[in-house]
Amino acid sequence: MTSIQTPASTAQNGRPFWRWLALLLALLLTLAALRPLSLPDEGRYAEISRWMLVSGDWLTPRLDGLPFFHKPPLLHWLQASSMAVLGVSPWAARLVPAAAALLMVVDLYLAARRISSTAVARRAALMLAASGCFLVGGQYVNHDMLVAAFIASGIWCFTLAFLHGARPHAWLARLGFACCALGLLTKGLIGVALPGLVLFVWLSWTRQWGKVLHLPWISGLLTFAVLALPWFVLAGERYPGLWSYLFGAQQFGRYTGTTFNNPHGPWFYPAVLAVMLLPWTFFIPFSGARRTDEAQSAPHSRAHAVQLLCWIWVGAIVLFFSLPRSKLAGYMLPVVPPLALLAALGWERVMAGRRHGERWFALLALIPAGVAIALTLGPGRDPARLSGDVASVLVARMQQGEPVYACGGYPYDLPFIARLTQPIIVVQDWPRLRSEAGDNWQRELFEAGDFEPAAAARILQQPAQLATAAQHKGAWLLTPEDMRAPPGWKTVKQGARWRLYASAPEGPVAAEREGLGGCDQHGGEQRQP
Repeated sequence: MTSIQTPASTAQNGRPFWRWLALLLALLLTLAALRPLSLPDEGRYAEISRWMLVSGDWLTPRLDGLPFFHKPPLLHWLQASSMAVLGVSPWAARLVPAAAALLMVVDLYLAARRISSTAVARRAALMLAASGCFLVGGQYVNHDMLVAAFIASGIWCFTLAFLHGARPHAWLARLGFACCALGLLTKGLIGVALPGLVLFVWLSWTRQWGKVLHLPWISGLLTFAVLALPWFVLAGERYPGLWSYLFGAQQFGRYTGTTFNNPHGPWFYPAVLAVMLLPWTFFIPFSGARRTDEAQSAPHSRAHAVQLLCWIWVGAIVLFFSLPRSKLAGYMLPVVPPLALLAALGWERVMAGRRHGERWFALLALIPAGVAIALTLGPGRDPARLSGDVASVLVARMQQGEPVYACGGYPYDLPFIARLTQPIIVVQDWPRLRSEAGDNWQRELFEAGDFEPAAAARILQQPAQLATAAQHKGAWLLTPEDMRAPPGWKTVKQGARWRLYASAPEGPVAAEREGLGGCDQHGGEQRQP
């Protein structure tokens, strides 16, 4: 894109680049092994994947034994496979988003090398790898990094296909169709809609619509169908209401609705992007290509077209996600690769040829690394939201087949930590909650139960069931730490966030445990991606 030279230590010798990249990847994988599951997201999605492995049901993602169709299953297939090979652990689950983050970096490097220079490609890849997007987002268990990697890969593939010549490069286009299929299988319609939106605007602006007619439509759509459609067909046959729930309530409903969590103003995403790519954000305004004779005579030259693509990519996706009331930081992950390329171009304009340019680069790279380490190991983690302390006691004392009840909340991470092989029986006033529950854990469970009413009748029970369970030995009860169990339960462990009780069918009940503080408390709203 530009003719600018990079400092010799990086541009003329590829070894420092690969060493930097390997070091940043090692840091990412190390950080991924050093913290417990974050709640609710990591607890929810890691457990769904573990349950898929334990149950052997690879068709239906399940939360607490009930079908969970907020998202398609590709993330869980990959995480369950990782756990099958490496064992059940948070690190095994986090290996999938880490691999997706690495894919995003490699794709950026390969694409930038084709449309620019090797020096710019290396710089852009290192900026992406030395960012909060890579070092923090790449170790977080949810769908965002995986779908972002497929969206970015799809856009790069189609871009390179269109820039190939008078006719699009057929195999790159087919690979683009495959990436869109995997994006659809990861997080639904945005896996197709976002690449389509970016490419539609870019092709319109650069007047390349004639090339669209020459895409390998038959083989491309066949590739898409073979990868994406089997699960939707098979799952739709087993659960007739799946498509309307997944595409209607969970996608169109979330996009257009006003009752979901995480409302923010229009300022939110620009601020998120500035933080995600710090400190490289400051170089983006200097990314304008130098005006060569070629660029002056051909305003739609290759360099101009690619830079235009980057800005359209950023603007289209930011605008798309700014329209809904609910906003989440992870939605901006697909935007980071083009910003990293623009930042690399800006660095070349500002810092190329400077005596200590590489030293400044190394120093600036320490900033996101330090932030990632602080977020992982620092006091910001909230142990009060975790259930590992009571989970360890439960594992040590419970026998196979003994029921576990939860009242007043749902401990997302406990089934994963305790390696439970049967669902937790969740006690609430479910009929009342159907008309009152917001965007929270309770709605997650009773909407999941609607797909299998018989299973829901066993797993989602009424508060009166606790009195019956207390009369039988070998039953366990979890409540939030500020709740008390009803008569018949004795305290086993007072944890930081949860109390663990065991049924006590014989003997008097301590007065301090008389009365239940309400099983419908602690139903606060939570993040819903």
